[in-house]
Amino acid sequence: MLVVLLKLFGASGDADVETSAVSKLLSFAGLVTPLALIWLAVGLGRAIAGLQAEAIELRASLALIGRDDVPQAPAIRHVPAAPAPRAQAQGAQAASGQAGAQAGQQAAPEDEGALALDEYELIAAINFPDGPDDQEAISALRKALADPELARLIRAAQDVVTLLSKRGVYMEELYTREPDAAGWRRFAEGTRGASLQGLTLDVDAQFLDTASDMMRFDEVFRDVAQHFLRRYDKLIGRAAPELDDRLLLAMTYTRSGRAFTLLAQATGMIGNYQPQGEQNA
Repeated sequence: MLVVLLKLFGASGDADVETSAVSKLLSFAGLVTPLALIWLAVGLGRAIAGLQAEAIELRASLALIGRDDVPQAPAIRHVPAAPAPRAQAQGAQAASGQAGAQAGQQAAPEDEGALALDEYELIAAINFPDGPDDQEAISALRKALADPELARLIRAAQDVVTLLSKRGVYMEELYTREPDAAGWRRFAEGTRGASLQGLTLDVDAQFLDTASDMMRFDEVFRDVAQHFLRRYDKLIGRAAPELDDRLLLAMTYTRSGRAFTLLAQATGMIGNYQPQGEQNA
């Protein structure tokens, strides 16, 4: 290549001409090298972006895999039974009149706001995989991340859960009260405040105090949490009309659901919690 360039710029046996050719070659290299570096940087940037996109799919699962330094939490109280296997649920639907449901679906226009996942995949995705062997949840998570709205929600939820865990607040330690699907439906319709006390978590005050302090004094957490609250609030509004009571409750008992309930309680969206500094005011 160097020989070709030397010939191109007029190299010959004459020393002066050779010096001139080398000078031209260096000038040419000085012009081309920055462009080549820019092209290389663009190519590397695209490659890194692709790797980051793949890493997002694994981040939620790997970050939440049980660690040796995390105390083992007792079983969650009042969590409804896991949804039946998909085939079994579909068989039950057929027995109760699947043909009529299909006719109704064919007659209905396509809803642009419809969820990209079915109810089982949605619940598995926002609960995050239990580990690298939880292939069904990983598959659901990957499918959810392909939906822009759900992807933003899941990333925000994962950030909230991770930041809370650094302050000693683990989702596995957030216990729920008696199931109240009707209360969550009222929430989806816009009800807020003390009338939804039945939706609050049955947890020690220290968890609420920690979440409240983080919301008030940690600017980074507050920004992430507010983003997450808006996204999950919107998801409940979209999902509640499509889910029966059992699946709606299962959605609220996921890791994302419990994180939302904790923050909603700490900020007064549900219940009548007051931060420590305001209790005696």
